[in-house]
Amino acid sequence: MTHLKKERTLVVIKPDGIQRTLVGEIIQRYERIGLKLIAIKMLVPSEDHVDKHYNLDPEWKKNVGEKSIKGYIDKGLEPPSQDPMVIGDQVISVLKKYLSSGPVIAMVWQGAHAVKIVRKITGGTEPLSSDVGTIRGDYVLDSYQMSDKDGRAIRNLIHASGSAKEADDEIKHWFVEEELLDYNLVQDKILYDVNLDGLLE
Repeated sequence: MTHLKKERTLVVIKPDGIQRTLVGEIIQRYERIGLKLIAIKMLVPSEDHVDKHYNLDPEWKKNVGEKSIKGYIDKGLEPPSQDPMVIGDQVISVLKKYLSSGPVIAMVWQGAHAVKIVRKITGGTEPLSSDVGTIRGDYVLDSYQMSDKDGRAIRNLIHASGSAKEADDEIKHWFVEEELLDYNLVQDKILYDVNLDGLLE
């Protein structure tokens, strides 16, 4: 079994994150906790690339549709459809427009509990309800209410993988193996060396 320190996750800074000039701040948040950046690139993804990204998990479209329908009902609103697949298609349609609207930065971060740590630092999907201290909670004022009214994707700066399996699939979609670098950081000894050998001369 692979050591937890080798866990990897995908982070994509979305077009609004770049336009808000928050790239350095976002990267700094992940670096400060001790994660290692092992791949990074800037690109404008095609709508086809985004579509494939959200369809890597065959259940994603249905799940997001069910969550959206529940969200409408919880707010006392009538969902645009009772079919989760129809809603899922609508969600993917606005995400394709959003993510292909300008440059994004795709990154792979490595470290113990990388998936959960990145999700915790990033905050919940809706910025309005994200905790203060998270990236989305501190830097975005968007809400589902506003994005639904405008008929667009919620602007929340970042995509972050939701599970180790999802991360693995997404990393393979955005990067080839040769782009993932294996190198040493001095801080790795502090974070992972069992006995902290070699600190003293």
